[in-house]
Amino acid sequence: MTDVLIDVQNVTRVYTMGARTLYALRDVSAQVARGEFVAVVGPSGSGKSTLLNLIGGIDKPTNGQVWVDGARIDTLSENALAKWRRNHIGIVFQFFQLLPTLTALENVTLPLELRGDPARGRRARAVAMLERVGLGARLTQLPSELSGGEQQRVALARALVNDPPILLADEPTGNLDSANAEGIIALLRELADAGKTIVLITHEANLARAAHRTLAMRDGEIARAPNF
Repeated sequence: MTDVLIDVQNVTRVYTMGARTLYALRDVSAQVARGEFVAVVGPSGSGKSTLLNLIGGIDKPTNGQVWVDGARIDTLSENALAKWRRNHIGIVFQFFQLLPTLTALENVTLPLELRGDPARGRRARAVAMLERVGLGARLTQLPSELSGGEQQRVALARALVNDPPILLADEPTGNLDSANAEGIIALLRELADAGKTIVLITHEANLARAAHRTLAMRDGEIARAPNF
């Protein structure tokens, strides 16, 4: 694969729960090229979210290495990882993780503030991103005043507002109706066409078909890809 951006090398992730040992990933290796759109599919408990968390530096492997854009991120300190994430990755979590006391606009503006962008222009950029996901009329609502689908779109806008080169998303259309899901799929295709690297988890056949490639997982290992 030419111009590899994400390189997961022989990664195992083990969790210890009392006397029980759980293998979330078993000697997994995978590569994603710069500008590639990859859908990770498989049943619940197959290791999809663990793999995504390792790529995003949210978790670290028990064994193996995780390289992203030439940096070995599994050896970085927590402070270095936080700084690295701000500059390289946007993440859409399955359960949104919006700050409940901030409006939709404030949630989306926050990454720009944390990165130290000048105050001038932050609001306009956040508004434009919320409009892009169809929420231009919901700027001042708190998360509790938004539907699950609207919260999902706020989370996507927050992940994209810094224009990161890599987007990671866990079920980005899972809480959306058909019309809004199609809009998000179209946006993801547009981002991929513009050169953004996208790795996402999905159970939706339409979204998996929109990707350049599917990576199937089962029992913590890479499996044979399904037909969508």
